[in-house]
Amino acid sequence: MMQKPVSLAIGSVIVGIVVLALKYWAAAMTGSVALYSDALESIVNVVTALAALVAVRLAQKPADAALPYGYHKAEYFSAVIEGVFIVVAALLIFSEAWRAFQHPAMLMAPVEGLAVNGLASVLNAVWCFILLRAGRTLSSPALEADGQHLFTDVISSAGVIVGLIVVIVTGMVVLDAVIAVIVGLNILWSGARLVARSVGGLMDVAVPKETLEILRETISANADGALEAHDLRTRRAGRMAFIDFHLVVPGTMSVEAAHAICDRIEAALKAETPESLITIHVEPENKAKHTGVVVL
Repeated sequence: MMQKPVSLAIGSVIVGIVVLALKYWAAAMTGSVALYSDALESIVNVVTALAALVAVRLAQKPADAALPYGYHKAEYFSAVIEGVFIVVAALLIFSEAWRAFQHPAMLMAPVEGLAVNGLASVLNAVWCFILLRAGRTLSSPALEADGQHLFTDVISSAGVIVGLIVVIVTGMVVLDAVIAVIVGLNILWSGARLVARSVGGLMDVAVPKETLEILRETISANADGALEAHDLRTRRAGRMAFIDFHLVVPGTMSVEAAHAICDRIEAALKAETPESLITIHVEPENKAKHTGVVVL
């Protein structure tokens, strides 16, 4: 049975193609450069949804000899690719907007075009909500990045629709090109944020402070028999959290007893962060640094 992240990634490709067809139809129907810019962004949605699908499938692969820590970071590369494509789309939008400034033209079938574009935006909004919720629940950077981009698309599409209503009412055709420029700037900002976030993941950023505090409390509550824990370090790679620290035990404690404490702590940490890889370095008291988080 196909796992949920892969199913959602496939769903993103299908939804992206349907939305692209609707938006391109709306743009062709009206001749609006603003609606054309909205359709260009949907091309990015399809391409990046395909990249997310490849990344999510790779992230599902188990660790092997070549990549002993797994393929989880593949999802960050997808998010970086998405950001790059967004920047390319913004440049194309600016080019079309400049042409519209030079040769403004009245819109054709504006009401029908806006209705079709509105239908595409509603579909995008529903799928955006599904992706954002699933991305956070499954700790999937690729799905969450796709959802964040769709959210930006929904907001910009709403702005395009409102702006074109103003164009229809006032007859100020030049506003069509102005709206297109605003859409381009909006998705350019979105692309920059996505790239910055993905770079953080590739640089082994630590878990959030709130999660780190929970980990410390969990270690402290389950380390009965140990003397101290120190040098707690964490990093994230896609859905996986890597946790390692040093555990100080009495020098006279047996290996079996120390191992039992480690098992207890690891089970408690797994309960808090199921998708985690935990490494505990046991130290006898006379070899410990005696720094960091005091456990007992």
